[in-house]
Amino acid sequence: MAMELVALITAFVFGFVARAIGLPPLVGYLVAGFGLYALGFETTEAIDVIADLGVFLLLFGIGLKLRLRLLLRPEVWVTTSVFAVIGTLVFAGILMGLGALSLPLVSDLDFQTAAIIAFALSFCSTVFAVKALERVNETASLAGRIAIGVLVLQDIFAVVFLVLIEPGLPSTWAILAIPALIALRPLLAWMLSKSDHGEVVVLLGFTIALGVGAGLFGLVGLKPDLGVLLAGLLLAGHPRAPELADRLLDFKDLFLVAFFLSIGLGGAPSAAGLLIGAVILAGLPLRSLLLFFLFTRFRLRSRTALHASLTLSTYSEFGLIVAAAALAAGRLDQAWVSTIAVVVASSYVVASGGSGARYRIYERWSDRFGMLERHPPLPDDAIIDISDARILIFGMGRVGTGAYDEVVLRLGQVVTGVDRSEERVEAHRNLGRDVIRGDALDRDFWARIGLHRDIALVVAAMGSHHANLECTKRVREFLPTVRIASIATYADQLEELRVAGVDVARNLYEEAGQGLADDALSVITPDL
Repeated sequence: MAMELVALITAFVFGFVARAIGLPPLVGYLVAGFGLYALGFETTEAIDVIADLGVFLLLFGIGLKLRLRLLLRPEVWVTTSVFAVIGTLVFAGILMGLGALSLPLVSDLDFQTAAIIAFALSFCSTVFAVKALERVNETASLAGRIAIGVLVLQDIFAVVFLVLIEPGLPSTWAILAIPALIALRPLLAWMLSKSDHGEVVVLLGFTIALGVGAGLFGLVGLKPDLGVLLAGLLLAGHPRAPELADRLLDFKDLFLVAFFLSIGLGGAPSAAGLLIGAVILAGLPLRSLLLFFLFTRFRLRSRTALHASLTLSTYSEFGLIVAAAALAAGRLDQAWVSTIAVVVASSYVVASGGSGARYRIYERWSDRFGMLERHPPLPDDAIIDISDARILIFGMGRVGTGAYDEVVLRLGQVVTGVDRSEERVEAHRNLGRDVIRGDALDRDFWARIGLHRDIALVVAAMGSHHANLECTKRVREFLPTVRIASIATYADQLEELRVAGVDVARNLYEEAGQGLADDALSVITPDL
């Protein structure tokens, strides 16, 4: 227990420092592991068990968020597949070439081992990509959605590898594992529907992931990782699947600390490993250029392709999972696992330094990037035409919908609504409203929407005060003289909106209360 406590405290300290300087905490966890190894510490059974739990919850969360429609887009599945093949072959060839020079660590590599290493290096980091997208508010953008699709498909490739590398044959009962999961789906979905929003739903998630998915597949000799992923996939369409994934997120992140610690505790890289790692790290720009080229082949605009490729610009923690599995199967040496760990952590450092420069890069080289574009662009990446609109309403919830209908009643069809929810947009269109999909926090949306001088009024009616503020700032940037109206829930928010440039700001609850009082008093006034 003493060893685990020391490891936990050390991981916290280094993770905290990494976070403080703008790096993902897992960089600190890896450094903590290497530091403890240098002091003579080794991994323990408890750390390994917790590490496995972290990997299982990671896979379960991927299954819960899996959207097959996104994965079936050619710009996702073809790009991911071609990138994996080219990346594996090119890096394997480079490693074999370095081996021909009799360099340490690579001199004894055969092609199969080189291909495993190269395959582990073909993944892009989910942790870094998600954080990068959140930082620039592009999670819901086309570039963000395509990047997430590539990451999910890569994760599926990793699970396939984990299944194939596992030695031994499964039980004859293995053929019943998937039908058994499918048969359990109605029961699991019912239990998820009936669970509360507290600890019961969290415990249900653990039970499904570890007891049903990993337990059932492990029982019949199949790789538990696959069972966990499929268990999550079965519930992906459930209305509460996103909630379950979010509730398990903190546990997954906490348990994965043990995984990164175990990698570091396995051994520090040698001088030769650091040299080879530097060569591999130099390949980062080539990966981004390849992704950019592949994305533009599928008629993504150069801006979208650039942002997606830069989001995917790092080596991945999933590469470490693949390398650790290859080590357990006797296909890889610890020296290579340690080298890959250093490469992954270093790629975060490099990418973090250049992440904020993506907009400057595009502005400076947009003409050259545009030469690689194919026309016409994809429909959901084309410039949005709102030339007939005189009034824009952002946020088509209850308030936005009420404002939209009132404008149409008074002025006719001169208004266009904007909402980030694809389902809500579709519902409004079916009712005859002119609504487009867009997110006020998404920089890409503002680059695509054709704001014009004939727009007289913009209404920011989103449920998020931050979104209404961002919308106001963006509109003021493109149309300095347009009138803007917005809503808030607190008095201080009203002042923030006015400072940002809103002409008409209303307190949502205060206005509703006044309206209710007016109507109520009109009923009883004759009796007073």
